[in-house]
Amino acid sequence: MVVIVIIGIAATAVVLAVPDTGGSIQAEAERFAARAKAARDSAIVEARPYVLVVDASGYAVSRRSEGRWVQAARHAWVRGTEAETAENDRGRVRFDSTGLADPLHLTLRRGGRQAAVRIGHDGEIHVQR
Repeated sequence: MVVIVIIGIAATAVVLAVPDTGGSIQAEAERFAARAKAARDSAIVEARPYVLVVDASGYAVSRRSEGRWVQAARHAWVRGTEAETAENDRGRVRFDSTGLADPLHLTLRRGGRQAAVRIGHDGEIHVQR
């Protein structure tokens, strides 16, 4: 069990350290989805809530620690990327310690192309073209 926790934490550190290198809008959506999955997995492994907050300039990953939210990472969108959440979404996804989540539908647009990321109540994360 300890080995699984160590592997989970190491995988999270690697994914959160992935550099923002640009690329296609699909690649940007995949990067966001990978980081969201890492936050969900960390919430489960560490038995503490994690939150992703999306805004026009990028997104932040924070974890609950000692009664307050501590930002673990901040990632900017590639220049020219527009991020839009569904009207009923607040641009915020909270993963609880079981991996359940507040749903989010995020659409990324750049250069006439778009990709969408959906996060369901069950914590499942899917990228759509």
